Amino acid sequence: MLPKITDSVAWQQAELLMQPAFIRVVDNIRKQLDESNWTGTYHDVLIWPADTTNEIKALVTRLLEEMETATPQEADEIRKTLTRLPMPHPGYHLLLQRQQQQASIDLWDLCYQVCFLNYSPDEEEVAIDTSLIDEVGEVDWLRLDAKAKELVVQAFANLAEG
Repeated sequence: MLPKITDSVAWQQAELLMQPAFIRVVDNIRKQLDESNWTGTYHDVLIWPADTTNEIKALVTRLLEEMETATPQEADEIRKTLTRLPMPHPGYHLLLQRQQQQASIDLWDLCYQVCFLNYSPDEEEVAIDTSLIDEVGEVDWLRLDAKAKELVVQAFANLAEG
């Protein structure tokens, strides 16, 4: 589930933090991969709402493919149909492998954990971790990097236990 931000100040703060958080998460993942016996590859994925059936996923996928070759009139009809169906949002996962073990880390989820206080995918409303923004409204890179590193190390530690 994508986090909801309804406050314009929080929205600006999230925009300020997300790209630097993503950069620090990816950099810390690279460091963890260098130090571990996991190998990783990045993949774009589609994240569907939890209750979406395989039939609906197939229908939406087919309609999106049909849009590419549809006439303008057909495209309008397809768009009308799609507005009534659940739509996926893009995700970015790190797929990990170690011998016969496989695991996956959702990079956006990790970024949300960095940027928001006590982030949980089940929570709709989120609060920005304002400790990551300094007194002049800029990114506090040291705190951001420390939090990203802590969360990435924790994610890899959880893999070792699993």
